Amino acid sequence: MRRLAALLFLLLSVPALAQEPFDYYVLSLSWSPTWCGTKAGRGDAEQCGGTRNYGFVVHGLWPQYAKGGYPSACAANPEPMPGKLVDSMLPIMPSRKLIQHEWKTHGTCDGTAAAEYFGKTSAAFDRLRIPKLFQNPVQPQTLAVEQVEKLFQAANPGLEPNAISVVCRGHHAAEVRVCLDKQLNYRPCARDVRDRCKGEALFPATR
Repeated sequence: MRRLAALLFLLLSVPALAQEPFDYYVLSLSWSPTWCGTKAGRGDAEQCGGTRNYGFVVHGLWPQYAKGGYPSACAANPEPMPGKLVDSMLPIMPSRKLIQHEWKTHGTCDGTAAAEYFGKTSAAFDRLRIPKLFQNPVQPQTLAVEQVEKLFQAANPGLEPNAISVVCRGHHAAEVRVCLDKQLNYRPCARDVRDRCKGEALFPATR
Protein backbone atom coordinates (compact mmCIF):
# COMPACT_ATOMS: atom_id res chain seq x y z
CA MET A 1 0.00 0.00 0.00
CA ARG A 2 2.81 2.38 0.81
CA ARG A 3 4.40 1.76 -2.59
CA LEU A 4 1.07 2.32 -4.33
CA ALA A 5 0.50 5.54 -2.39
CA ALA A 6 4.00 6.75 -3.30
CA LEU A 7 3.43 5.94 -6.98
CA LEU A 8 0.12 7.81 -7.00
CA PHE A 9 1.78 10.79 -5.35
CA LEU A 10 4.45 10.90 -8.04
CA LEU A 11 1.91 10.65 -10.82
CA LEU A 12 -0.29 13.36 -9.38
CA SER A 13 2.62 15.70 -8.77
CA VAL A 14 3.70 15.70 -12.45
CA PRO A 15 1.82 18.36 -14.49
CA ALA A 16 -0.37 16.64 -17.07
CA LEU A 17 0.45 19.16 -19.81
CA ALA A 18 4.17 18.51 -19.47
CA GLN A 19 3.60 14.92 -20.60
CA GLU A 20 2.03 15.85 -23.94
CA PRO A 21 4.14 16.39 -27.07
CA PHE A 22 3.99 20.02 -28.12
CA ASP A 23 2.86 21.09 -31.58
CA TYR A 24 4.66 24.28 -32.56
CA TYR A 25 6.81 27.18 -31.36
CA VAL A 26 6.29 30.83 -30.57
CA LEU A 27 9.33 33.00 -31.19
CA SER A 28 8.89 35.95 -28.85
CA LEU A 29 10.83 39.13 -29.61
CA SER A 30 11.03 41.75 -26.89
CA TRP A 31 11.31 45.47 -27.69
CA SER A 32 14.24 46.24 -25.43
CA PRO A 33 13.56 49.99 -24.86
CA THR A 34 10.15 49.16 -23.37
CA TRP A 35 11.70 46.62 -20.98
CA CYS A 36 14.48 49.03 -20.05
CA GLY A 37 11.89 51.67 -19.17
CA THR A 38 10.38 49.47 -16.45
CA LYS A 39 11.57 49.32 -12.85
CA ALA A 40 12.92 45.81 -13.38
CA GLY A 41 14.57 46.83 -16.64
CA ARG A 42 16.33 49.82 -15.08
CA GLY A 43 17.94 47.36 -12.70
CA ASP A 44 19.05 45.10 -15.57
CA ALA A 45 22.58 46.38 -16.10
CA GLU A 46 23.45 43.69 -18.62
CA GLN A 47 20.72 44.54 -21.14
CA CYS A 48 19.93 48.14 -20.25
CA GLY A 49 23.02 49.62 -18.61
CA GLY A 50 25.67 49.22 -21.29
CA THR A 51 26.64 51.32 -24.29
CA ARG A 52 24.83 49.15 -26.82
CA ASN A 53 21.28 50.19 -27.69
CA TYR A 54 19.16 47.11 -28.38
CA GLY A 55 15.96 47.07 -30.42
CA PHE A 56 14.27 43.70 -30.83
CA VAL A 57 15.94 40.94 -28.84
CA VAL A 58 14.89 37.34 -28.31
CA HIS A 59 12.69 36.78 -25.29
CA GLY A 60 12.37 33.09 -25.98
CA LEU A 61 11.41 30.18 -28.24
CA TRP A 62 8.38 28.61 -26.58
CA PRO A 63 6.91 25.15 -27.24
CA GLN A 64 3.13 25.46 -27.60
CA TYR A 65 0.02 23.30 -27.93
CA ALA A 66 -2.26 23.67 -30.97
CA LYS A 67 -5.27 23.52 -28.65
CA GLY A 68 -3.86 26.41 -26.62
CA GLY A 69 -1.54 26.60 -23.66
CA TYR A 70 2.02 25.37 -23.30
CA PRO A 71 4.21 23.04 -21.26
CA SER A 72 6.44 24.56 -18.62
CA ALA A 73 9.47 23.54 -16.55
CA CYS A 74 9.56 19.97 -17.84
CA ALA A 75 12.68 18.88 -15.94
CA ALA A 76 13.02 18.89 -12.17
CA ASN A 77 16.82 19.10 -12.45
CA PRO A 78 17.71 20.53 -15.87
CA GLU A 79 21.22 20.11 -17.17
CA PRO A 80 23.42 23.12 -16.36
CA MET A 81 24.17 25.41 -19.27
CA PRO A 82 27.85 25.69 -20.23
CA GLY A 83 29.21 29.21 -19.89
CA LYS A 84 30.29 29.25 -23.54
CA LEU A 85 26.74 28.47 -24.64
CA VAL A 86 25.36 31.30 -22.52
CA ASP A 87 27.95 33.70 -23.93
CA SER A 88 27.10 32.67 -27.49
CA MET A 89 23.47 33.72 -26.97
CA LEU A 90 24.19 37.16 -25.50
CA PRO A 91 24.19 39.03 -28.85
CA ILE A 92 20.50 38.19 -29.33
CA MET A 93 19.44 37.52 -25.71
CA PRO A 94 21.51 40.09 -23.78
CA SER A 95 20.82 38.79 -20.28
CA ARG A 96 22.36 35.74 -18.64
CA LYS A 97 19.48 35.63 -16.17
CA LEU A 98 16.96 35.54 -19.03
CA ILE A 99 18.86 32.79 -20.85
CA GLN A 100 18.90 30.58 -17.77
CA HIS A 101 15.22 31.27 -17.10
CA GLU A 102 14.18 30.43 -20.66
CA TRP A 103 16.10 27.15 -20.57
CA LYS A 104 14.48 26.04 -17.29
CA THR A 105 10.97 27.22 -18.17
CA HIS A 106 10.68 26.52 -21.90
CA GLY A 107 13.81 24.82 -23.23
CA THR A 108 13.45 21.77 -21.01
CA CYS A 109 10.10 21.09 -22.73
CA ASP A 110 11.73 20.91 -26.18
CA GLY A 111 13.07 17.40 -25.62
CA THR A 112 16.59 18.29 -26.75
CA ALA A 113 19.84 19.30 -25.09
CA ALA A 114 20.46 22.95 -24.29
CA ALA A 115 22.88 23.43 -27.20
CA GLU A 116 20.35 22.13 -29.72
CA TYR A 117 17.48 24.13 -28.23
CA PHE A 118 19.41 27.39 -28.33
CA GLY A 119 20.66 26.51 -31.79
CA LYS A 120 17.03 26.44 -32.89
CA THR A 121 16.42 29.72 -31.10
CA SER A 122 19.28 31.37 -32.98
CA ALA A 123 18.17 29.88 -36.29
CA ALA A 124 14.61 31.13 -35.81
CA PHE A 125 15.83 34.65 -35.04
CA ASP A 126 18.31 34.65 -37.92
CA ARG A 127 15.56 33.67 -40.33
CA LEU A 128 13.24 36.50 -39.32
CA ARG A 129 13.93 39.85 -40.99
CA ILE A 130 13.39 42.89 -38.76
CA PRO A 131 11.74 45.73 -40.72
CA LYS A 132 14.00 48.76 -41.28
CA LEU A 133 11.70 51.01 -39.25
CA PHE A 134 12.67 49.06 -36.11
CA GLN A 135 16.41 48.98 -36.71
CA ASN A 136 17.82 51.40 -34.12
CA PRO A 137 15.25 54.20 -34.48
CA VAL A 138 16.36 57.45 -32.84
CA GLN A 139 12.78 58.70 -32.57
CA PRO A 140 9.80 56.99 -30.91
CA GLN A 141 7.31 55.39 -33.29
CA THR A 142 3.56 55.08 -32.72
CA LEU A 143 1.89 52.55 -34.99
CA ALA A 144 -1.37 50.67 -35.25
CA VAL A 145 -0.98 46.97 -34.51
CA GLU A 146 -2.00 46.19 -38.09
CA GLN A 147 0.82 48.41 -39.37
CA VAL A 148 3.38 46.60 -37.26
CA GLU A 149 2.20 43.23 -38.53
CA LYS A 150 2.14 44.37 -42.15
CA LEU A 151 5.72 45.65 -41.87
CA PHE A 152 6.87 42.27 -40.62
CA GLN A 153 4.87 40.48 -43.32
CA ALA A 154 6.40 42.66 -46.04
CA ALA A 155 9.90 41.90 -44.77
CA ASN A 156 9.18 38.17 -44.40
CA PRO A 157 7.46 36.53 -47.39
CA GLY A 158 5.16 33.72 -46.30
CA LEU A 159 4.37 35.26 -42.91
CA GLU A 160 0.57 35.37 -42.80
CA PRO A 161 -1.56 37.60 -40.50
CA ASN A 162 -2.58 34.60 -38.38
CA ALA A 163 1.08 33.78 -37.61
CA ILE A 164 2.02 37.03 -35.84
CA SER A 165 0.78 39.00 -32.85
CA VAL A 166 1.76 42.17 -30.99
CA VAL A 167 1.76 42.47 -27.19
CA CYS A 168 1.77 45.79 -25.32
CA ARG A 169 2.63 46.89 -21.80
CA GLY A 170 0.10 49.67 -21.35
CA HIS A 171 0.50 51.78 -24.50
CA HIS A 172 4.08 50.67 -25.08
CA ALA A 173 4.93 47.87 -27.49
CA ALA A 174 6.48 45.03 -25.51
CA GLU A 175 6.71 42.00 -27.81
CA VAL A 176 6.14 40.70 -31.30
CA ARG A 177 5.36 36.98 -31.38
CA VAL A 178 5.76 34.80 -34.46
CA CYS A 179 4.47 31.23 -34.72
CA LEU A 180 6.63 28.52 -36.28
CA ASP A 181 6.31 24.82 -36.91
CA LYS A 182 8.97 22.39 -35.70
CA GLN A 183 10.97 22.99 -38.88
CA LEU A 184 10.88 26.75 -38.09
CA ASN A 185 8.53 27.58 -40.96
CA TYR A 186 5.73 30.08 -40.37
CA ARG A 187 2.41 28.57 -39.29
CA PRO A 188 -0.88 29.78 -37.78
CA CYS A 189 -0.91 30.52 -34.06
CA ALA A 190 -3.38 28.95 -31.65
CA ARG A 191 -6.21 31.21 -30.56
CA ASP A 192 -4.54 32.12 -27.26
CA VAL A 193 -1.58 33.70 -29.09
CA ARG A 194 -3.22 36.95 -30.16
CA ASP A 195 -2.77 40.71 -30.20
CA ARG A 196 -2.75 42.24 -26.73
CA CYS A 197 -2.74 45.97 -27.33
CA LYS A 198 -5.39 48.65 -26.94
CA GLY A 199 -5.28 50.76 -30.07
CA GLU A 200 -1.86 51.92 -31.19
CA ALA A 201 1.51 50.69 -29.94
CA LEU A 202 4.28 53.10 -28.92
CA PHE A 203 7.82 51.95 -29.68
CA PRO A 204 10.25 54.01 -27.57
CA ALA A 205 13.47 54.97 -29.34
CA THR A 206 16.54 52.81 -28.81
CA ARG A 207 18.62 55.85 -27.79
